[in-house]
This record gives sequence, C-alpha cells and structure tokens, in this order.
Amino acid sequence: MRYTCVAFDYDGTLASDGRVPEDVLLALSKVKQTGRVLVLVTGRRLNELLKIFSHVTIFDLVICENGAVLYDPLTKVVKLLAEPPALEFINNLRARGIDNLEIGQVVVATWHPHETIAIEVIQEMGLDLHITFNKGAVMILPPEINKGSGLRAAISELNISSHNTLSVGDAENDLAMFAASECSAAVANALPNVKSHASITTRADHGEGVIELLNRLLETDLIECEQVVRQHQIGLGTTDDGKVLEFNSYNCSILIAGPSKSGKSTIAMSLLENMAACGYQYCVIDPEGEYHRAPKAVLIGNQHYAPDVSDIVHALDNPADNVVVNLLSVDLHERPAFLGRLVCALQDMRRTRGRPHWIVVDEAHHMLHPYWDETLEPEWSELGSIVLITVDPAEISRRVLSEIDLVLAVGRDTSKTFKSFADHIGQRAPEDAKDVPGWGTAVAWFRHEHMLPVRMSIGVTPVEHQRHMRKYAAGDVGSQRSFYFTGPENRFKIRCQNLFLFLQISDGLDDSTWNFHLRRGDFSNWFRDIIRDPSLANETCQLETNNSLSAFETRQRIRKLIEQRYSPPTKLLG
Repeated sequence: MRYTCVAFDYDGTLASDGRVPEDVLLALSKVKQTGRVLVLVTGRRLNELLKIFSHVTIFDLVICENGAVLYDPLTKVVKLLAEPPALEFINNLRARGIDNLEIGQVVVATWHPHETIAIEVIQEMGLDLHITFNKGAVMILPPEINKGSGLRAAISELNISSHNTLSVGDAENDLAMFAASECSAAVANALPNVKSHASITTRADHGEGVIELLNRLLETDLIECEQVVRQHQIGLGTTDDGKVLEFNSYNCSILIAGPSKSGKSTIAMSLLENMAACGYQYCVIDPEGEYHRAPKAVLIGNQHYAPDVSDIVHALDNPADNVVVNLLSVDLHERPAFLGRLVCALQDMRRTRGRPHWIVVDEAHHMLHPYWDETLEPEWSELGSIVLITVDPAEISRRVLSEIDLVLAVGRDTSKTFKSFADHIGQRAPEDAKDVPGWGTAVAWFRHEHMLPVRMSIGVTPVEHQRHMRKYAAGDVGSQRSFYFTGPENRFKIRCQNLFLFLQISDGLDDSTWNFHLRRGDFSNWFRDIIRDPSLANETCQLETNNSLSAFETRQRIRKLIEQRYSPPTKLLG
C-alpha cells in the first residue's frame, strides 16, 4: 500500500453548501476499513465545524483554522499549533470598519476586499502575520501556518510519512497541503491554478469527485498515476555532459554490481544520502558492518549482539528514522533465513504503512543465491523499492534478478558486469557499455526504458570521505583486507588492520622482511586496492622501484607520505 493517509479539504471538496452527502461518507468508511488513515484539513473554526458536521469521528485527526488547530475526535483533545491573536490587533481591525470578523483560537478571518485594511494594520503595528486566501475568504495567521504545516503536524502525530500521503482540495489555500503530500488531487470544480498544481484532476466535482478518486485508490492504489507523480524522484548522479540522472522513488529495483574494492559501497552510500535528504525511509541489511555512518540511521546489531526482527520493525515505527541492520553476529549459514524473516516483516509493514520506502541488501549473493530460487518466500516476487549490492550478478537468484529495473555497474570492466546480468536472466546485453576509469563513477542501465547505458559520477561527500580516512588510518579494515607482514620465508603473520599500525610495526621489522614486501610492490598495491588512495600508491610505487634507497630511507619516506595525508590519532602521539 503506497498511500496510507488521505487528507481532505472540507468546503468545496467533501462538502457542498456545508454538507457532506451520505455516499461520500460511505466512500470514506470503505477507505478507513482498509487500514488507511483519514485527516480533515479545513479553514473552518472547530466549534463551527462540529455544529455542521456530526460525522467528524470518521477522521483520525482534524486540522482546523487553516493549519493552526489540531483536534483529536476520539479524545476531544485540542492542540494549538500557533499563538492566539492579540486583542489589540482585533480591536484595531474593527476600529477601521471591519465588522464581519470571525475570530478563532488562532485565525482572524474576514472577506474580500478587507485584506487591504488588514495589511495596513499589520504593517502599522509591526506584527509578524500573513494573509491566506480561500476564494473570497481572507484568513490572517501567524507566519509559516497554513494547511501544509497543519497536515505535517497531523501525520507526525500519526507516525506517517508525507511520501505516503494523498491530499484532495479545490482552492488556493489547499496548495500548501498539496506541497506536503506525495500525490495531490483536485476535484473538477477546483480553481484553474489549483488544477495546474495537482497530480490528478477528477472528472466529477465536489463529493462525487472524491468518490471517483477513492474508488480508484481502492482498486489500484493510484498506480496508474505513477507518471504524473514522478517529480518525486531521487538523484542518482551526473553524466559526462552534465545531465542529472534520477531514479523513481517508488517501486524501483536497483542492482549495484562490480568486483571487490571497485567502489560499490561508495555508490550505495551516495544513494542512501540522497534518500535520506528527500525523506524516504530505508532499511539496510549490512553483513560486514560497513554502514554504521549511514545518514539519519539507527544501528541494530553489532559483533556482539545479533539483531532481532521485532526490534528492527519497532525502530522503523518513526518515519524519520532509518535503520542499519548489522549481521556480524549472525552466522553465515543462518543469514539467508534471517533475511527471509526480515523481508517478510518489512513487506508486511509496507502493506499497512507504505514503508520502509527502500530495502538495501549488501553482499546480496551470500543470501540470495540462485540455489534458493525454489525456496524463496513469496515476498521476493514483488521487490518494490530495493537496492541489491553484489560482486557478480550471476550469483544472485534469477527470480530476484529478473525484477531489476536499473543496473549500476562499477569497476574497470562494466561490460563484463552487464553481460553477466543479461546472460543470467536471458536478456541481450547492451552493446556500448563504457568502462569506468575513476572512483565514484558507474555506468547506469535503465533496462526497461530502452536507454543505452550512460556513464555517471557521484559526488563523494566530505562525511563519506572522512569516514574512509578515519577507518583506514586508525580503524579496522577487517581481517581479509589487512596487510600481513610475512617475510620471504613466511615466518611471520603480523597483521596491520590500519595505516598507523602498519607504521608502528614497520619500525620494528628487520630490513629483509621490509625489503621483501617493498620490492614486490605489496605496499603500493595495499594502498591502492584497500586504502583506496591512488596518490599514496603511486608515490609509494616510485620508492619501491628506486634501488638506490636503503630500507631505513624508504621506511621514513613512506611514513612521511602517510602522515602528510592522515593525522595520527591522539593515543599514538604520546
């Protein structure tokens, strides 16, 4: 279910002449029975609304006074979202001849053409107020208070994301509500400007238009309107000619593939940062503990504690929180079953709440191997919005891989990656895939859009750059990526899990062990492939091939190269 919340304007949308017809109430009840949440957002004052509308309890929350008052019909609790108007301001308006004032708990309302007098009084008194129009009505409110701010307050109370919200209206003051929603609909009687800003315009007017829209919502979840809401896309990267590439924020499946140490995690982190910046909730399955600095994320699990599915679902309850699931404490042979349970729970959550919007699975080949095609849970037949990250597409379940919409190939031989993908699912590979020479670049293939693959680059953010710098300088790159001093006869196995430990240990090595690794080019290879610092690798390579330098001199020069780039941690400064 994508749209789990529907927000309605009252006058001119649900109601005609202040009255909501019975068939409209019936349509609202049918939507409510699906588990969706209903919110009423009106310019009317609360006491006025309650007098004319006796079915207010059909709504989960009501926003009155154009975004200034929140009302819970179940508990009858009223919450003001802004300060009440000053009595002196009201008196001055009346002294200027405005007799038809309507005073709410926050709003002060009148009618056209009295907005001119209202503006004069606001300026003379030096007040921070603004005017909103609703056809002929003139509403005076504190700044930043409108139907959009009111709707955001309501969905925040209900733990709903704006990306799962559909709003319906007819007048100028509904535009702010439209902006706070993923999808917007104007009824046929709406003002022309409102229709031009809406994602959808109904054929029928007023309540009949609402019924038409809700029937479509129940039948298809408005999937046929996907093209008109595609303005909600997420940035992917920039092509060589400066064009910005984007991908669909909903129902899009992405594969990031390429050899080890080719930059897959850099691409993935960029996608996560863009998702978080746009407010789309994600859940990352992290087998190697590499996403602990993912943006706006709660971490569940570590090397000592295995994550629990119920804890993950609970953490995702707040749409503002993303989750990274660390699997270091889950045995390798247990991870496929764990992933199956977790995906079942996440898909159940998506059916009722519409989120998490994105599921990201790193090292997917460990948990979605082709051997398991016949035993995969039904949830894998409809991936929804998902990112899979792997070394080789051929190591992923064919059933899962066939659902992929976008392939991002990284590394030196992207043609090989595309061929592996295409051969595995029985599709012809693109013929002009371009290899990627630089870090933070990929070739994007939108395989269902008849587009040729295009090379793109991402901006590696300072946060991500610093994360790598800290990890490689004083962190732990992992046992498989560490440098090991073994010597010519394999007498040692001294592990260096970061650059500064490498410097400490090298100071105590005998010259023969040092020169053994130096002359083989082991240092520059490690700096290039694991530390991911091509500049450091190139300068080290020059030292490795300079036979005129002693072991002592090469040690000192390599130390200087490292310390120029990476600040020593405090505990090593002594």
